[in-house]
Amino acid sequence: MYKFNKLGLAVFGALYFSNAYAFDEFKVRDIRLEGLQRISLGTVFNYLPIKIGDNFTSKLSSQAIKALYKTGSFKDINFEREGDVLVIFVAERPAISEIKFEGNDDIQTDSLENVLKQIGLIKGRVFDPSVLERMKQELKRQYYSLGKYSVKVDTEITTLERNRVNVQIKIAEGDSAEIHAINIVGNKKFNNEKLLSRFESAGTGFFGGKKQYSKQILSGDLEKLKSYYLDRGYINFSVNSTQVSISPDKEDIYITINVSEGESYNIREVKLIGDFIIKESELRKLVPIQVNEVFSRKKTSKSRSNITEKLSSLGYAFSNVNVIPDIDNDSKTVALNLYIDPGRRVYVRRVNVSGNTKTKDEVVRREIRQMENGWLSTDKVAQSRTRLNRLGYFESVNVETPPVQGTNDQVDVNYKVSERPTGQITAGLGFSDTQGVILNFGLSQDNFVGTGKRVAINIDNSQVTKRYSLSINDPYYTIDGVSRGFTVFSRQVDTSRTNIVNYVTNSLGGSLNFGIPLTENQFMNFSLGYDDTELVTGSNTVKSIVDFTEENGNQFVTYTVSSSWQFDNRDRSLFATKGNKTRVTTELAVPGGDLEYYKLGFQTRHFFTFASDWTVMANLELGTGAGYGDTSRLPPYKNYFVGGSRSVRGYNSGSIGSPNTKELGISIGGSSRILSNLELVLPSGSENTASGFRFSLFVDSGFVYAQQDKVDIADVRSSYGVSAIWLAPIGILRFSLAAAIDQQPADDLQSFQFTLGSAF
Repeated sequence: MYKFNKLGLAVFGALYFSNAYAFDEFKVRDIRLEGLQRISLGTVFNYLPIKIGDNFTSKLSSQAIKALYKTGSFKDINFEREGDVLVIFVAERPAISEIKFEGNDDIQTDSLENVLKQIGLIKGRVFDPSVLERMKQELKRQYYSLGKYSVKVDTEITTLERNRVNVQIKIAEGDSAEIHAINIVGNKKFNNEKLLSRFESAGTGFFGGKKQYSKQILSGDLEKLKSYYLDRGYINFSVNSTQVSISPDKEDIYITINVSEGESYNIREVKLIGDFIIKESELRKLVPIQVNEVFSRKKTSKSRSNITEKLSSLGYAFSNVNVIPDIDNDSKTVALNLYIDPGRRVYVRRVNVSGNTKTKDEVVRREIRQMENGWLSTDKVAQSRTRLNRLGYFESVNVETPPVQGTNDQVDVNYKVSERPTGQITAGLGFSDTQGVILNFGLSQDNFVGTGKRVAINIDNSQVTKRYSLSINDPYYTIDGVSRGFTVFSRQVDTSRTNIVNYVTNSLGGSLNFGIPLTENQFMNFSLGYDDTELVTGSNTVKSIVDFTEENGNQFVTYTVSSSWQFDNRDRSLFATKGNKTRVTTELAVPGGDLEYYKLGFQTRHFFTFASDWTVMANLELGTGAGYGDTSRLPPYKNYFVGGSRSVRGYNSGSIGSPNTKELGISIGGSSRILSNLELVLPSGSENTASGFRFSLFVDSGFVYAQQDKVDIADVRSSYGVSAIWLAPIGILRFSLAAAIDQQPADDLQSFQFTLGSAF
């Protein structure tokens, strides 16, 4: 059987018909082209092998036709003779006016367009019908890699005026084939169950059912398999072949992996070779490999990265560490030779900052620990980026260290920031059976006119609380990073409208605070406060509150001395993905005022990431307080409460506590509390983890105890649910939907909460 490609058929046909209208040889005096629309004369003459003055022959005619068809621009070509003039009649192929995709949900249009570009199907180019079949196969290949073997690709060509066409590509993606079975052949040291437990392709999906097949995921699984063996000494392990077969209905995938395990090798010797910038004894501390232990590729890579990072922190940014194994197959041992080349020490010419259109340059630069004219320290560069992220002023912070042209030991450090709105107009909205609609309003600016100072005005005008406050904080009151701030407030709380104890407080006060940095991640804060509070009781006020006023009066002036220690190494303040924030606080109402009491607090919040983009947040808070001197207990308005959107979601505000923290079914608060929150933050699908949308699953637990209570963990109330935070254009939206765990008859629930803040 003979096969002809389309170009060959076209040329054959042209030659056949040109022979049918053959004419005698003649000398070409002129050449005229007819039928050109978009293609220029110069382009045609560039490809045409016939020149004026040539003798036109049948051989030259066939060469010309072949050359013009090869351009792909013509669908018909004819030669005619008018005297000594050669007339070439051409019909151009249509141009592609537009390419549209329909039905591509799993692969983005940009990715599919890149496939079309590789085969020459591009908007504005000449349309060649011969590439349609190839295009279909290439697009199907993209879907096959996702396990969608039932995909269908159809095209619809619409002819337009001016010799143009529209190309409509209709895709029916179908369902991904599911993995029915994975079998590993050749493994004797480890069984299939142990090996497949590390495969993402194995097991069941997130919501149950079989895993869908993906070529990319399988490739990652094969790398995991190789790493598993190489980290256990099997230095000669290899995957010999992988067979993927599909059932006739294209719904089930069967995978067979053939491996050669080899033998396990131990470490015979570890040598450090090269130019040691630091003592060899210090370098060996960076190598977590011991003689006679099983070879591990993971530990070998860790040794190389440890040494490279250490040298980079000392300015040797272009150091090179090569690990050369010396394998002895007879003794089944391997000697590791680490060749260390520190290269030249690199210095920083300039530190450049860009993108800070609102934030003043000095505000950014005071967070940067890498100095100009000093040697480059990758630790300081990364630390500076973390400090900038932690400010909360920027959507993203990127850093580059391009070399300075004409030198081999200098770089510039370029920080590029993208600013986010740091001002916020907040409006809170909630609902409960006891309080009805709850509204509040606040205005704050964390980066006031780009100076880094925080200015906040809060107005809380709900049915329960009327609070007006002004606070200003300068994080760099001194050049060394000592902060200073003050707060003044006026507050009225009417608890008669809540399920919390029935009283009214009218307060006026303020505070002056200072913060002192101890290290890069540790801070101490000190505060002096003044508070003048009137406690007003009514006919329905519970007995414990009335007893307190009879014992201490109803007008209290207190002077407080507060302090706190804080450790914070989170990667960012908003939507952190790793790090820890721990805070210990003390508040002491000192003698000289009308009340004497103390409060102690502890909070630790830890973030860590697993599986690349899943984040876990664990939070624990403890608090306790008591009166001293002439004050027998905490003032009622200083009691702890648990329950609500800021503590245990799913419960009404302040409703959780022991029987001694309630009177006549009303919460009066307690002297101690415990609170924990555990959240699993789902992947956002965005490379920028600090922006957009955050969706999480949570479990909250907490309880409040009175001074006379014996702490019993069994009393703790818990809830679970879903939470969402969206940095929307209109502001910060927070949602939570929760349900109680082991609900008790007396529990006061509030399942849904929603708040809105408008950023500016």
